Amino acid sequence: MRRGRIARGALAGIVGVAIVSLLTGCLGLGQLATRGPDPAPVTEGVPDDLLRFYDQPPQWESCGEGFECTTITAPLDWHDPDRGEIELAVTRHLAERTTPVGALLANPGGPGGSGVSLVRDSLAYSFGQPRREAYDIVGFDPRGVGESTAVRCYDAAQMDAYLYDIPAAERGTPEWESELQGRAADYAHACEANSGGILEFITTEQSARDLDLLRAVLGQEELTYLGYSYGTFLGATYADLFPERAGRLVLDGAIDPSVSGEEVGTTQAVGFEGSLRSFFEWCLGTQGCPFTGSVDNAMSDLSALLAAVDARPIRAEDGRMLGADTLMTAVIAALYAEDNWSYLVAALAGALEGDATDAFFLADFYNGRNPDGTYADNSTDAFNAYNCMDYPATTAAEQAATEQKVRELAPTIAPYWSGADVCAEWPYPPSGERRQLTAEGAAPIVVIGTTGDPATPYEWAVSLADQLSSGVLVTHEGEGHTAYNGGSRCVNSAVEDFLLEGTVPEDGLTCR
Repeated sequence: MRRGRIARGALAGIVGVAIVSLLTGCLGLGQLATRGPDPAPVTEGVPDDLLRFYDQPPQWESCGEGFECTTITAPLDWHDPDRGEIELAVTRHLAERTTPVGALLANPGGPGGSGVSLVRDSLAYSFGQPRREAYDIVGFDPRGVGESTAVRCYDAAQMDAYLYDIPAAERGTPEWESELQGRAADYAHACEANSGGILEFITTEQSARDLDLLRAVLGQEELTYLGYSYGTFLGATYADLFPERAGRLVLDGAIDPSVSGEEVGTTQAVGFEGSLRSFFEWCLGTQGCPFTGSVDNAMSDLSALLAAVDARPIRAEDGRMLGADTLMTAVIAALYAEDNWSYLVAALAGALEGDATDAFFLADFYNGRNPDGTYADNSTDAFNAYNCMDYPATTAAEQAATEQKVRELAPTIAPYWSGADVCAEWPYPPSGERRQLTAEGAAPIVVIGTTGDPATPYEWAVSLADQLSSGVLVTHEGEGHTAYNGGSRCVNSAVEDFLLEGTVPEDGLTCR
């Protein structure tokens, strides 16, 4: 059985990530202000069986210049708190003034993105001076992710084989499908064997309850939160569960919580096809573009290149073979932000010349693979774990209808979009449901959508803002995934005025 892929949501483009360490190292982050003790955990109204979790003051320790880290204990299963415990990794940068507004928690997306890394590795890039002055900036790794109690599946060599090896059978044949599904089954079994019994509880609903625990132990009466991409689903789920505790929430690059996994995959495929056309429109007007003619010509030529690489994979210097699926992963990775488009030019030009270097650079970036062959994190494992538990299973007929729709609406991407259904092999049935989230009674929630966002298409932001009883839509007219801190002064001002002053943007505000 095959299933369309769901693309990951990532906060930063490659250029942004590349300069993060330079920014953090060169820009003064200020001296941490001397201030009084942290507020006590907020435990009012907490049930007796959860009080031991909510009433745990964080034990902060220095973990780098200007940063403090701690570990918070949470129930393995919020619905049966005696079933076991997990740990949540948290880091913070103290507000650069004596009396902070509060704690600003952030999630970079995924699912599987590390909030600890977001804050620790890119503080100056991701959080401007006004926010650093006003708030304790708090990053956390959700359950299953990174430095928290994590999903573990494969070692680096096994992950290389899983992500990059080219099937022996011909694409589209029953043997090819059987080979891919066998890989998916082996991977899912490894996740169960190596994850210490947590897979059943790696869900967004459980993670949203963790988020309320973090709010409380940080001494915050309400949650202040900045969520990107998948982080919008986490934030909206929180608001729906705890509307009275939802403070200033910003959801950028929104996911529609009511659509099925098949709909997500289809809409993303169409989104990336559209972004690919935008890329070629730009590329054809620049020097060094490896294609010529019209956008339609370029799309046809890319299809021919993908077919050629599928038939005759390109060997990289490290011995890995670049097949069409990995080349498509490289294309998708580059389409997350306009700043990445020059990397895609280089990757396509190289592939046309039989050089896989730049294509593997992009694919490795997407997969979190380091140059030495290790993996920076467990984002692939966490991504699969959350999606397999959050999205109800679909029928073979629904999957076939999805594949047909993708072929019609995204013909360039379609041959390389569907693959093995890992979730069909997952050891636990999905517990999530796809439904509208209304968060009745919540304070205003700012939802940001970008018109040219391929990973979380604009229509999802419109839908989520409509679903939320207090949703406020901000539209960014532009390309790329997410908008805040991406070059639009209008978007930045709207978010910062909201977070710093509580000024709610005009519903329907349009920014460029």
